[in-house]
Amino acid sequence: MDPQEDRTASLMTPAKLAKVAGSGSAAVGPSQFLDRMAADVAHQHLHRLGELRLALQAHGQGELEQAEQAASVLEQMRDALPQVDFAPLQERNWWADITGKSRTKGSAFASTFDRVDEVAQELGTAVAALQKRQLQRATAQDRTLVEFNVEYQALDKAIHQGSRWLQDMRNQVKARQAQAGSAGSEQQVRADEARCELLVERLKLLRAAAAASHGAYEEVLATAQRRSEFAQATGRVATVHLQSWRSSLSAVASAASGGKVSQPLLDEAQKAHDKLRRKLEALLADAGQLRTHEAALVAQLAAMGEQLAAVA
Repeated sequence: MDPQEDRTASLMTPAKLAKVAGSGSAAVGPSQFLDRMAADVAHQHLHRLGELRLALQAHGQGELEQAEQAASVLEQMRDALPQVDFAPLQERNWWADITGKSRTKGSAFASTFDRVDEVAQELGTAVAALQKRQLQRATAQDRTLVEFNVEYQALDKAIHQGSRWLQDMRNQVKARQAQAGSAGSEQQVRADEARCELLVERLKLLRAAAAASHGAYEEVLATAQRRSEFAQATGRVATVHLQSWRSSLSAVASAASGGKVSQPLLDEAQKAHDKLRRKLEALLADAGQLRTHEAALVAQLAAMGEQLAAVA
């Protein structure tokens, strides 16, 4: 064995050599080993990345469905708010007070509030459940991402190592070309050139798979950040603005049932009502954007799968 062939063979791992040697052939020399390696570089990392990709894609699909559920409960609350009409409570005159019409209007307002408040309570319960599931799923995804990053980094190292193998093989070709003269040496040169071409094509596919993996990894992180921000915003609306709305309107409904509502109390309730409506509209816009990002992430992970399949 010449020094160049020995140096290239030394780049191969003992575990991989043992695996190839035990694959059915009686003996595997450096040349046969290089042929096998040229066609099989980073196979194990690609296989594991494929499994992790499936897990992330399933997670992304679940998050997409959860975003749609969140949008649905927010829409229900937004659509219920217009049922609350403050106008009748603004109409005050002495005759209405005497005849009891003010109390009738107040009772009608209180009844409407009770119906809408049921939707508000359902929203609060749904948001709490969605946040709990989102936190559990985020923890599971974080573990997957840690391993995904490890495998991606290992794939990147395998590509660099493969590039070094390619350079060594090309140096061998040049050395053998300089020593060419016999039929055997020319045959060896052709074999080395074919092996180089095989590794060149393998490295092209590996780089495409690595680029797709890196892009998917970055998109998963970005989408996870958007999920977190949306969950926080939704939580604030449910625990702050929704509760403020319930408190203010409950006080108005109670006073209206008795036929008398003070103007400051009514003004405060209208302000809380309008603020909740604006917050819900903003959240729904955010939910729409999140669903778009979730769908794009699922598509990008599917595209990554195609790149992995091309090199498998």
